Amino acid sequence: MTDTSVKKVDSTHSPKGQLGQKYLASGKSISMRLWEDEQPSADKQPTSREYETVGYAIKGRAELHLEGQMILLEPGSSWVVPKGANHTYKILEPFTAVEATSPPAQIHGRDEN
Repeated sequence: MTDTSVKKVDSTHSPKGQLGQKYLASGKSISMRLWEDEQPSADKQPTSREYETVGYAIKGRAELHLEGQMILLEPGSSWVVPKGANHTYKILEPFTAVEATSPPAQIHGRDEN
């Protein structure tokens, strides 16, 4: 049977994760989250995740350090972090971005550590 459900999520009422992300619309195989006004940060240790991420920068600047490469993220930039890739973000100035993850990052707490 085909899923015909329609969902609308108002981000002002979205739940927040432990890392500050707002959970937006989520389906069975993909979900969205909003990182809003993330503040400059010290270097964090690289991590890898059990999901693929695509993102789009709305405001601010950040560096994505991915498998030995550095990618500067600015408004209008989009990026991909492959499943299992070692990566970290360094926020350079207050940063807002939307990311989609597949499978959904929030299932089983995959994005909370």
